[in-house]
Amino acid sequence: MSAQAATLPGTPLPPPDEAMVRRSSGEQVALYIRRLIFEGRLRQGDRVPQDEIARALGVSRIPVREALLSLEREGWVTIKPHRGAFIGALDEAAVRDHYTLYGLVFGFAARRATERRTPEMVAHLDELCRALQRAEDPAAVARLSRDFGRLILQTAGSPRLRAVLRAMVGIVPGNFFALVPGAIEAERDGSRAIWEAVRDGDPDRAAWACAQKLQRQGDLVAELFATRGLFATPA
Repeated sequence: MSAQAATLPGTPLPPPDEAMVRRSSGEQVALYIRRLIFEGRLRQGDRVPQDEIARALGVSRIPVREALLSLEREGWVTIKPHRGAFIGALDEAAVRDHYTLYGLVFGFAARRATERRTPEMVAHLDELCRALQRAEDPAAVARLSRDFGRLILQTAGSPRLRAVLRAMVGIVPGNFFALVPGAIEAERDGSRAIWEAVRDGDPDRAAWACAQKLQRQGDLVAELFATRGLFATPA
C-alpha cells in the first residue's frame, strides 16, 4: 500500500455523523480517523490527509494535530517528524488487551457498587436489565448500556474511577451494538450476570462478571477486525 493515502485523493471524505458532532473538536477528529480506518479508507502505511480531514469536519489543523497525538498514544498512527502521520499496524493482542483492561477497571467499580448497593439501586439495575432483554434497536441498547454503567459508577462513588474509564476510549467508531455482530446478546448476558452478583451481594462475582462481559466483547471486536482485514499480516 502506498504511503501517500492512495485511496483518498480526489475522493470526497464522508461527512461526520451525529455522534461525532456532539464531541469536542479533538475527540471528533480522532473518532473520524478511526472511522476511516474501520471502513478501510485508510490502511496500514497510508499517510493521514490532515488538510482534507480538517476541511471535511470544518475545523482547523490544531484539533487534527491533537487527535493524532492521542491516536499515536493509542497505537493507531505513527508520527514521523517532518513527514507526517501514518496509519500504524493494528495488533489483535492490543485490541483484546484493551477490553481486558476495561473489564478489570469496570470490575473494580462493580465490586465497590456491590458493597455499597441499596435496595433501590438493585431494583433500578433490574429494570435496566429487563429493558435490555426487550430492546432490539442498537441505539436503545446503547442508551440502556450507558445507563447501566452509569448506575454502577454512581453507586461505586469514585470520581477517580470515572476519570480512568473516560480515558479508555472505545475502539469501534460508532454505535458498538450496530457495528459488532453478537454485541447485543453479549451485553444482555453480561449485564444480567453483573446484576445477579450485585443483587446477591457478591463483590468478587460482580467483578468477575464484568471481566467476562468485556472479554467476550473483545473477542467479538477482534473477530470483526480480522474479518475486515484490519490487522497487520505477518511479513
